[in-house]
Amino acid sequence: MQPVPFTDLISATAATATGLPGHAPAIGRVCTDTRGLERGDLFWALTGPRHNGHDYVNAALAQGAVACVVARKRAGSLTGPLIQVDDTLEALGAFARWYRQQRETLVIGVTGSVGKTTTREMIHAVLSARHTGMRSQRNFNNDIGLPLSLLELRSDDEFGVLEMGAARVGDIAALCKLALPEVGVITQIGPAHLQSFGSLENIYRGKGELLESLPAHGFAVVGGDSEPMRAMADRAACQVIFVGEQPCNQFRATEVEFHQGRLQFTVDRRRYDLPATARHCLTAALSALAVAREIGMDEAAIAEGFNRFAGAPGRCQVEQIGPWTLIDDTYNANPLSMQAACLCLRDWPTTGNRLLIAGDMLELGTDAARCHQELGACVAGTQINRLLAYGAQAEQVAGGAIRAGMSPHAIADCRDLDSLLTVLDCWLGPGDVILVKGSRGMRMERVIDWLKQKEGHQPPATEARRTARAVA
Repeated sequence: MQPVPFTDLISATAATATGLPGHAPAIGRVCTDTRGLERGDLFWALTGPRHNGHDYVNAALAQGAVACVVARKRAGSLTGPLIQVDDTLEALGAFARWYRQQRETLVIGVTGSVGKTTTREMIHAVLSARHTGMRSQRNFNNDIGLPLSLLELRSDDEFGVLEMGAARVGDIAALCKLALPEVGVITQIGPAHLQSFGSLENIYRGKGELLESLPAHGFAVVGGDSEPMRAMADRAACQVIFVGEQPCNQFRATEVEFHQGRLQFTVDRRRYDLPATARHCLTAALSALAVAREIGMDEAAIAEGFNRFAGAPGRCQVEQIGPWTLIDDTYNANPLSMQAACLCLRDWPTTGNRLLIAGDMLELGTDAARCHQELGACVAGTQINRLLAYGAQAEQVAGGAIRAGMSPHAIADCRDLDSLLTVLDCWLGPGDVILVKGSRGMRMERVIDWLKQKEGHQPPATEARRTARAVA
């Protein structure tokens, strides 16, 4: 964050200040969690379902916060240098929007049901080959995370790639009012957050708000292999570029090959090769290619950028643990990403068994049973050798697999983690490939930690991993 005078903060948020020193230093960093607060930070007290930042104001000041942003209705019970606003979350958004407006950075918004983070990382890697820029950290893609990401923009950033998440119609539109993107990228859309969106139609409606928010001089990149995705183009006032494998796309990939750890494809007679853990990274690569080409990057620079790509933790990260190959896809799950995981596991070369450990997919509402049965059928159809289903929907997954022809002896449905780990311990064999996936609330990283402990690896602290992913 570039230093911001307190007078600008007060003006941007319609705030009043009390207790500030006469020569208060400029604000260099905003922090919303005292566990990561550094001396000189501005502490922003947010109210959440489990914690209220106002309860930590005294601790923040004791740790060296230069001041605290608080709600006026709570200010009477607090002492110290305070910036008082009507609503701290709304004020954070207002400040981030003001901060973004002071910069000429090309803001690229990325949304979709699956592949947002991989696409964000791919675009950043490619554009960084010739340009200075930033991207959202971790999963900072909601009404708290996106403003914090905007506040990381620096004056020399030529671009910023910001991930945008949504759980209901209107969420993306609200984020766009803060970020003011000039470029929009929509990955793939499927049944994620069905419980809050209500229907697949509403998911398309909500994600398409990114297109509606782009200025006429901007452009959008959309996966063009499905008709519903292509139909979204009518909602944009700017140029829409389609990417995919069908002839109807402006950026069309041909001769696509995936070998262990490498993805290769051809666009306009140019062959590209990049590190990737699954074939489904192709959409992200094509989106990055389209953005790069549209802003004037040449093929050599794009190829160089592809080689810089490294996937984010928990998104198909491959690791060798003893005699097993582990594919850590534990970050999150929905029906579309689970299908992609099945295909990834199917195509992975191995001398042992291919074993899928599937935790529940959450937030599917009344479609939960059907979606989990369809996952079981997908597992059977991809001829994965063994299936461990875990959670309240495990029986539905197992039933779907059995009805689709998978042997019951190759399936275990486990309602608790201890049962899953007991079965896994019996099933593991040399050369096995293990893919672990489930929704965030299932905490599937515990399976990863157990595997590492079993082989004597020192696992990362589960609590630290969970904290790092707290912003949804």
